[in-house]
Amino acid sequence: MSASKPSAEDHSRLLRDYADATEQFRATNEVLTALGRSTSDPDAVLDTVVESARRLCRGQTAAIYLIEGGAFRLASSVGLSQEYVRTVTEFPMEVNRGTVIGRAAVERRIQKVSDVLTDTEYMRSDVQQTGGIRSSMSAPLLLDGEVVGGLSIFRTKVDPFDDREEALLEAFAAQAAVVVHNVHLVRALEERGAELARRVEQMQALSDVGQMVGSSLVLDEVLSNIIKNAVRFSGCDGGSVMEYMEEERCFTVRSAYASSPELLARLRSTRIELDSTLVGRAAREGHPIAVPNLDLVDLDPHLQVLYDDGWRSVLAVPVLRDGRIIGALVVRRRTPGEFPEETLEFLETFASQSAMAVDNAQLFRELQQKSAELQVMSQHKSDFLASMSHELRTPLNAVIGFSEVLLERLFGELNDKQDEYLRDILNSGKHLLALLNEILDLSKVEAGRMELEISTVSVPAAIEHAISMVRERAARHRITINSSIEETIDRIESDELRLRQVLVNLLSNAVKFTPDGGRVDVTAEPVGNELVITVRDNGPGIAPDDWEPIFESFQQGRRGPPSEEGTGLGLTLCRKIMTLLGGRIWLESEVGVGSAFHVGMPLERTVAEVRTREGEHVDGRRSVVVIIDDDRATLELLTAYLVGTGVQVVRARDGIEGLDEIRRRRPVAVVLDIRLPGIDGWAVLDALRSDETTRDVPVIIVSILDEKSRGLALGAAGYLTKPVSRDDLIEALRNVKVLSA
Repeated sequence: MSASKPSAEDHSRLLRDYADATEQFRATNEVLTALGRSTSDPDAVLDTVVESARRLCRGQTAAIYLIEGGAFRLASSVGLSQEYVRTVTEFPMEVNRGTVIGRAAVERRIQKVSDVLTDTEYMRSDVQQTGGIRSSMSAPLLLDGEVVGGLSIFRTKVDPFDDREEALLEAFAAQAAVVVHNVHLVRALEERGAELARRVEQMQALSDVGQMVGSSLVLDEVLSNIIKNAVRFSGCDGGSVMEYMEEERCFTVRSAYASSPELLARLRSTRIELDSTLVGRAAREGHPIAVPNLDLVDLDPHLQVLYDDGWRSVLAVPVLRDGRIIGALVVRRRTPGEFPEETLEFLETFASQSAMAVDNAQLFRELQQKSAELQVMSQHKSDFLASMSHELRTPLNAVIGFSEVLLERLFGELNDKQDEYLRDILNSGKHLLALLNEILDLSKVEAGRMELEISTVSVPAAIEHAISMVRERAARHRITINSSIEETIDRIESDELRLRQVLVNLLSNAVKFTPDGGRVDVTAEPVGNELVITVRDNGPGIAPDDWEPIFESFQQGRRGPPSEEGTGLGLTLCRKIMTLLGGRIWLESEVGVGSAFHVGMPLERTVAEVRTREGEHVDGRRSVVVIIDDDRATLELLTAYLVGTGVQVVRARDGIEGLDEIRRRRPVAVVLDIRLPGIDGWAVLDALRSDETTRDVPVIIVSILDEKSRGLALGAAGYLTKPVSRDDLIEALRNVKVLSA
């Protein structure tokens, strides 16, 4: 039996099913395409979902709601009137059975109502009236098992939704949930990115403070940078940083940011006490204290000044160092409001980091004050000694001169007692004169006022001169003095007078402490990178515990009786002179065997090593390093770094003076600061590179400015950022072949 042909009705139904399937496929394709761009435009995807759901489910309207704070917030819709949107925005639908979408969320499955007017549970007549809702269908949006919203469709006439439409709505709800999931991921990623960006900025701010600790010891500059960064990264409108005055138990405003001159003047004139202010309370309790609204609290004098100037919320953060109050940070806003917890945590960390900078700056300021006081005291001492020198030398000259005249019998013979007494007078006078000279020399060295006259010095001649000065006394005590100078040792660049002074002092001590019939040996030889001159005796020796103290003032190292003549200043002066000459002095001794005092000077300063002919060095330049810096403390520090390296340091306080010294002395290197009075370091560097006679002089920049790329591009041979250690400077000079490794 043959199959019957489909009827016209069946054919029409097939066509309708085909059209529905085609339309569903197209809608699904639109949604999938939109899902591909959901991370960049999630709202557009939701709009596509609601439009497709409305069209395929044949509803008048469709809407997606997201649950926020226990109620539904309209996220996307199509076909809704402005009045309906306003109603559900002002009076959101709650997550309960009083609405179809609320019921779907409670039941966690699709809910259909044929006519809401006959539904006994439906409670939102206002929503029904503004939307004209009759037949309604809603599906929950499920994300990781949690209801996060709903998809709702309704018709304005009674026309129940069928099973096919229910299946379609369920599919569209699943797609909408994917979009919401992506939105959550994107928002979480954005929030995390923003948080990381804030953390990076905060870490940069902390790093900046760390750099300030090392790069600036000017207190006001440090404080200004601290408060600027504190306000910037706390999202506030202004702020101030205070220093705690411990003796007065109060705070004083040192620097302010985004504050008018009038406000700053009022803050500085206000007494902010430790015991009666918000700032003081934060410092006493050791943690930040916030006032979200100044209208709601009693105002202390500090808060009253801020309130009168229009500030409405304040956060006070103590700056502490090892439990000690250093100061306080105060950030403020023009509007009231809570301060986020992360702001409190950041500023507390920031204040802790800042405490080091503030403490260092305060210590440096105190050091400057003490240095200035010591300098004044040193000047008074020098003036006193200079005056006493004049007053004492005149009578000493008479004592010594008349004693010598009488001892020469120019006015007649003397009996033995007279001769003995006159010799005692003469020796005492000479002893007093030696003491006076050593005190004055020591005072000059300590005050940095001893001037060296560097010249070519014959080492054998200097040693022979020193021996000649003590030969007579040695002969009286039958002490033999021998000298041995290696033939390669010729001449050095040094101060001849001061070098002879050191050698005479060492030989005098050796003869003085050597027993009658003893022996003193003087040797000069190269040892490593040094020229070493040794004065050795076979006296009583010195105990190891006294090796260092013997170089202190008025110490003789317990190697002679208390009555042994001597000032106790000679070795102290010798060590200081050798330091000025770029050398060193040290002792080796054994009790009962003897002592050896060694004088070491850099070997490269011997003329045999660095001269090719009289008056000229190998490279045509003197072994001089010129340091140009306007800061006295920096000049002293860098000079001290180069002690013992074998170079002569010439210092200049500005660019003009520095250029003059460079052109006159032809140094082997220049150490240059950038911030200089008159012409700055960049101009000095340009002038040196533009002059053929100075073009090849290596320039090491030592500056607070971190502009290494610029410095090297302009021709600097090295660039160091303050603070600079001795190793940094030595290494930089070694890199340009000024010093040997």
